[in-house]
Amino acid sequence: MAWSLKQWRRERVLRNGTVDAGIWETAIARFPFTRTLDLEASERLRDHVILFLNDKALVAAGEHELTDEMRLDIAIQACILVLNLDTDAYAGWNEVIVYPGEFVPGHTWTDEHGIVHEDDDPRAGEAWLQGPVILSWADVERAGDEDGVNVVIHEFAHKLDMLNGDANGFPPLHKEMSRSAWSHAFEAAYADFTTQVDRGRYTEIDPYAAESPAEFFAVLSEAFFETPRAVVDAYPLVYEQLRQFYRQDPLARIVARAH
Repeated sequence: MAWSLKQWRRERVLRNGTVDAGIWETAIARFPFTRTLDLEASERLRDHVILFLNDKALVAAGEHELTDEMRLDIAIQACILVLNLDTDAYAGWNEVIVYPGEFVPGHTWTDEHGIVHEDDDPRAGEAWLQGPVILSWADVERAGDEDGVNVVIHEFAHKLDMLNGDANGFPPLHKEMSRSAWSHAFEAAYADFTTQVDRGRYTEIDPYAAESPAEFFAVLSEAFFETPRAVVDAYPLVYEQLRQFYRQDPLARIVARAH
């Protein structure tokens, strides 16, 4: 019964929710990871987007204003991650907060000596466990540059990572995936990457990935969708694990489109 009710609700939302065909084509043409989708995948993505926009409140912070086109852009980028995943992957929270530019979260924390610290570093994005995703629109607008940097993909990768607790770079894997294969690929790649960054070497992948295993997973997810060749060239085993996890192969789509 629960499944039937969920399916009925989903189908009702899709029947009542529409995206103008012209607006949709313009929107998906903005991003390298959607330009390569075939018709069937594009239609499936549109269904995800309609459901996402129905379930989530995308709200502006301060005096910032969000247009329908801006909401659509955010939803498309968020939903590319779950194109071939369960529609409930983003269940359990309901808000995306969008600032006009970088924001200061103002978190406080207490160290082992009882001293209270405040986090006053500007952020382009943030994802809270069982809470909202917070984004800087100025950084959202950068998507499409094909530089491997995408704040929406980054923060929503954190959300997937958090499906089994705090983000740690080890999201819940599909039953057909190997935990040992994931650990082997990511641990070796992370150790190599942090060494490269510590030695000041240039990397095609954003150096922020060296911050922690959680950030490594989120940044590699950005690159997986935006610049998949960079991931394959640097860490082919990680690419294979991401291909299995997201059930997508962005590089294969690029190659197929080129031919």
